[in-house]
Amino acid sequence: MENKKIIKLFKLAAELMELHDQNPFKIRSYTNAVGALELVEEPLEGMAQAQLEGIQGVGKGIAAKIIEINEKGSFAELDQMLEVTPQGVVEMLRIKGIGPKKVRNLWKELGAETVEELLEACEQDKVSKLKGFGAKTQENIKQALLFTQQNRGKLLYAEAESMALDLLQSIKNAAPDAQIELVGEVRRRMEIVESLQFILATDAPVSAHAALNKMPELQEDEKNSGPFAWRGSHTASKLDVEIKLVAPERFANEVLLHSAAPAHLAQFFTSSTNLLTVAREQGYASEADIYKSAGMAYIEPELREGTNELTLALENKLPKLLELSDLKGSLHNHSTYSDGAHTLEQMATFLKDEGYEYLGISDHSKTASYAGGLREGDVLRQQKEIDELNKKLAPFKIFKGIESDILGDGSLDYAEDILKTFDFVVASIHSTLNMDEKKATTRLITAIENPYTTILGHPTGRLLLRREGYPINHKMVIDACAANNVIIEINANPWRLDLDWRHVQYALEKGVMLSINPDAHHTSGYADMKYGVLVGRKGGLTKEMTFNTKSAEEVEKYFRERKEKVK
Repeated sequence: MENKKIIKLFKLAAELMELHDQNPFKIRSYTNAVGALELVEEPLEGMAQAQLEGIQGVGKGIAAKIIEINEKGSFAELDQMLEVTPQGVVEMLRIKGIGPKKVRNLWKELGAETVEELLEACEQDKVSKLKGFGAKTQENIKQALLFTQQNRGKLLYAEAESMALDLLQSIKNAAPDAQIELVGEVRRRMEIVESLQFILATDAPVSAHAALNKMPELQEDEKNSGPFAWRGSHTASKLDVEIKLVAPERFANEVLLHSAAPAHLAQFFTSSTNLLTVAREQGYASEADIYKSAGMAYIEPELREGTNELTLALENKLPKLLELSDLKGSLHNHSTYSDGAHTLEQMATFLKDEGYEYLGISDHSKTASYAGGLREGDVLRQQKEIDELNKKLAPFKIFKGIESDILGDGSLDYAEDILKTFDFVVASIHSTLNMDEKKATTRLITAIENPYTTILGHPTGRLLLRREGYPINHKMVIDACAANNVIIEINANPWRLDLDWRHVQYALEKGVMLSINPDAHHTSGYADMKYGVLVGRKGGLTKEMTFNTKSAEEVEKYFRERKEKVK
């Protein structure tokens, strides 16, 4: 079992203990163990009891439970707590902004044992009457529940991708003689996935259908299935699955038709012709042949959204899309100086060993006290360590940065004498997220106009499937970045993917550079840059317009020259 899954079980156990009002010292031992395990880079699976006990912060009891998890997938104490806790109450622990103690009040005092009952209690104004809640908390809970309700049956791309690829291989094993392709939202790299779709080409649809029904990963919906379409769900995730059974000579046609947004297929590129028409005319050997027949260059699936891609393909002017291998460094990363799991040296060494040229460290600033934000003395202490590490790790370079909180009035949370010590500043909003569009836009633009702001961090503050972002006027924000020479990050954390791909094209038109930033709090977080690259590609991002494709020398020169312009 992966380390993060083991850690997740201990986090849940600590929450359930608090929910059931158990011994606070025992709860603390679990939360301390979580903190200790987050620092472990080696796989916990397969470690002996003695090895586990050797991890600082992990005692004999926790070590034994890790072994039990690796053997059984859980541990007895957690299972016992789950048995006496309604599933709906466990779901309530996921509501943003309320902890286990408040959930206990909702459960015990209101008798709410499902999220549906809790939503009803909010609508009947019962929650606001509870001690420690109030009308504002009630409304926040209600909106969180409605948001969750709307997003049931959906997955983040990062979760759906691995699931889809595993399922693709299983289908290939079940039908070895068939041609099979993954299509739909996953192939188009959509940030949220509602279903997994496949095209299966076969001359024997009946036997292929029977083979699919034998797969343990799939559960058929007989009512909605037919002779040429298997429909049902993925057993583990309950995500909808559709597998279209087509004749081999129609395989490429159907792959294209199910790997593009309706607007891409329906858009006319002559007075009477669209791709839908072309794809239905005859069988083609490949998707590229369909585009060639239409007189245009091949369009990558992630670009097939019905914006300007057909015009560019007709003129042979499609952009050469960014590749993960184009990135030469990583900016916006955290260390143990704030809320990161690894030390500054560990974060830098790991990135260096992966073949990158530089690390931009940007721990949380002082306003983010909940995340161990750096006070002025901490900033100077970290910068001194960076100077020492740069000598030790050369030619690898660590750039001195900070993720400075954008305060309510749009100002950054350090005085100029501290701001000028950084090589770069990522400006982000983390607090007072309940804003209308005018306030949020004004707040961001004020920060963008600060001469020390180098990069605008996660512009809308959204957490996909968890929390809607605050509304902003994207064009005004991007225009401000263009006017003030501010880079916009594509926050590559799979929960964020913010800047949204739908606004990348406008940023490029305005000449605004983008940076693929993982927001890594752990060495494993660097891997998220892949998802940021996919977001950029959907918006047409190229290597030339991506800031962290620059070499360490180019980045250093850019930061230096930008700072020299600050009066």
